[in-house]
Amino acid sequence: MALKTYKPRSEGMRFRVSSTFEEITEKKPRKSLTEAIRKHAGRNNTGVITVRHRGGGAKRRYRKVDFFRRKDGVPAVVEHIAYDPNRSANLALIKYEDGEYSYILAPEGLKQGDKVVSGSGVEATVGNCLPLGQIPLGLMVHAVEFVPGQGAKVARSAGNEAQVMARDGGTVTLKLSSGEVRIFDARCKATVGAVGNKDWGSIQLGKAGRKRYLGIRPTVRGVAMNPVDHPMGGGEGRTSGGTNPCSPWGQLAKGGKTRKPNKASNKVIVKRRK
Repeated sequence: MALKTYKPRSEGMRFRVSSTFEEITEKKPRKSLTEAIRKHAGRNNTGVITVRHRGGGAKRRYRKVDFFRRKDGVPAVVEHIAYDPNRSANLALIKYEDGEYSYILAPEGLKQGDKVVSGSGVEATVGNCLPLGQIPLGLMVHAVEFVPGQGAKVARSAGNEAQVMARDGGTVTLKLSSGEVRIFDARCKATVGAVGNKDWGSIQLGKAGRKRYLGIRPTVRGVAMNPVDHPMGGGEGRTSGGTNPCSPWGQLAKGGKTRKPNKASNKVIVKRRK
């Protein structure tokens, strides 16, 4: 992925940095692999806002991404590298030998015409999906399952990867991009390589309107509100709020532990994230 900057013809373009999309080859998404997205603007089934700062945004369709890679032993060819408006990573449209199409996450270095395959005993090359117990130590992987057959859950966003550190019996130890070292079942599937589009984090929207296109509404600071609206509001002149940082409902925002001390997955975490 390459980035481009703009001449400051307006204030919105002065600091704008966007993708060139030079690796994208798909002109239109494959309709059979998409479905409509109904927007809820952060509201639940009773119409109450449960997630603030959501609403509006450009219309888009969901791409059905295959996080299971169930067609074991059937080779597929990469037809296109595709854009996905719903995630930071790009997708790869693959066509299996039996004629079926599917979207998968596009790893770094995967190009049009490359061949990929999934299943036990396949070669550990970029784009191939196989059980963690068969991947050589030191290799980078992405789209890792927590539970065998559950579908990929770990390392799915742009530029993410996990490194295979050790293998012991029926378990494999991975180092995640957060710095956490975690034990996985050796039967869990993972795809070789890092997720592509690694420069996604360097994109600058440039203006508030482009945030609205994404369906994200403005966020007002608590200290800028009145006391009736927020515990940190009010005061003569500029004040820091007069109370510890908290949510509009008084939940403390800093310093409190958010992970349950007796969570079941504690036993598989060898080292906590940074």
